[in-house]
Amino acid sequence: GMPRTGMDWHDRDTPIGSEELAESMAPFMNYCIEQFGPDRSMFESNFPVDKVGYSYHVMYNAFKRLSSGYSDSERASMFHDTAARVYRVED
Repeated sequence: GMPRTGMDWHDRDTPIGSEELAESMAPFMNYCIEQFGPDRSMFESNFPVDKVGYSYHVMYNAFKRLSSGYSDSERASMFHDTAARVYRVED
């Protein structure tokens, strides 16, 4: 949602919702997940910078929408397991 990326979400009278945000992200996110697979993908954000365009809750719900077609284990990979493995985070 940053102005430098060409998105005008910060100028809107009505904030963007998670459905519209997911639709906007889908071509890029789906391509990356298809190329690398859920076990090598992770959701990330630019917060707090992105809060100028949308809230953290809207973004998180957009990620949930984008991952709704995947299994529970694939979703766990994209939301936690891949990052924990790559960054060597112990639970």
